[in-house]
Amino acid sequence: MLSRRRLMVLGPSLGLMATLPMAMLPRQAMAGSARIVSVGGALTELIYELGAESELVGVDSTSLFPQAATRLPNVGYARTLAAEGLLSLAPTLIVATEEAGPPTVLRQLETAKVPLHVLRADHRFDGIVDRTRRLGELLGRPTQATALIQRLQKDWAFSQQTVARVAAGHRAPRVLFVLSNAANQARIAGADTAADAMLTYAGAVNALQGVQGYKMLSPEAAIAAAPEVILATTQGLEASGGLDGLLRLPGLAQTPAGQRRRVVALETMEMLGFGPRLPQALQKLATALHAGAGRTA
Repeated sequence: MLSRRRLMVLGPSLGLMATLPMAMLPRQAMAGSARIVSVGGALTELIYELGAESELVGVDSTSLFPQAATRLPNVGYARTLAAEGLLSLAPTLIVATEEAGPPTVLRQLETAKVPLHVLRADHRFDGIVDRTRRLGELLGRPTQATALIQRLQKDWAFSQQTVARVAAGHRAPRVLFVLSNAANQARIAGADTAADAMLTYAGAVNALQGVQGYKMLSPEAAIAAAPEVILATTQGLEASGGLDGLLRLPGLAQTPAGQRRRVVALETMEMLGFGPRLPQALQKLATALHAGAGRTA
């Protein structure tokens, strides 16, 4: 049975201690069964792949796949969590990536004695293997984790072959990743980002050189980058008003990619989440980026 101390949280504004009455707790929590909250869409996907979805009681706003995950209680955006919302689900385990926060909420969870495990969010294939293995340990499913890792490694090897095939015979295309959440608000990705890692894996060149992380899109930056392909997320493309709307963002229409209307878009978490769909995402991305690329003489 959960202890009273375990349910203590700090009031959001007054700093007072508040508790959740035991009568408010779900019956399963009082019975001691596993209750998992996943903060990170890629982690949620891995939990489903490991067959532990029945133990999920909450997810964050990036948990959009599979569709069933969207029907679970939502604890909000990973970087702006609220302890009250998390604790109201009476979790026996919270798994999150390093992007989870703010730190004050993580400290409140620690005070409440809720098991919180933060997994590294590095943008490498090996990182997926490490997260899968660790989740298998945390969820008591090491055999399933081993089988999933073997499948992922096989799929990854195939995706690498695909990249080598579609990239052969021409120079690597220059690609600019544009992250757009609303009209006239966009950022572009430099080094040390998930987008940059995906471009490297796909045999492309990040057109935004000399920049770490993200920077705001400007006409000067777009024109200087001179991308041959613009890469976006399907959600960002929709938020911008489609292809025409995206190309109205500062400077994009003046780039080689904009003039040829060369835009590629993939679903956000599939492309940037570095979850179990990564091998398939890489195949899609590489095939699309290299399509129509100029062949060497």
